[in-house]
Amino acid sequence: MARSGVSVDKECNNAFQDLKLGKKFHYVIFKLDSDAKNIVVDKIGAKSSEEKASKMDSKEIYEEFIEHLPETDCRYAIYDFQYVKSAEEGFRSKIVFIAWSPDESSVKSKMVYASSKEILRTLFSGVGVELQATALDEVDYASVLEKCNRGN
Repeated sequence: MARSGVSVDKECNNAFQDLKLGKKFHYVIFKLDSDAKNIVVDKIGAKSSEEKASKMDSKEIYEEFIEHLPETDCRYAIYDFQYVKSAEEGFRSKIVFIAWSPDESSVKSKMVYASSKEILRTLFSGVGVELQATALDEVDYASVLEKCNRGN
């Protein structure tokens, strides 16, 4: 249990492992439950399948993910960000952890999410990039691609 008194539902770790090791999907979004006592899976999206991949490229899948971040409430998310680093280095993949805290969310929500982030983050070993974002331009495709290329 975090200092905030929030715990993490076991499905959160299962979803992370399915994304990281099983490559079953591209992203998972997490939220606090209605009592603000547990972090739970909110949305699992963009199944990693050949059929889906043939219909959508990496940027389109990422744009689909961004549409699921609420404008007025906080969330946590992990994303298996796939990109081409350079012609020489080829295809890459990094797991990105996003702490989404939009300016329009309530002060209480921001405080609970901020104080609970670390307990969730410690479960997710192998994250390559971590972002704290308050506006969509901070998590747009180009910004995340730049951070992945820098190795942050």
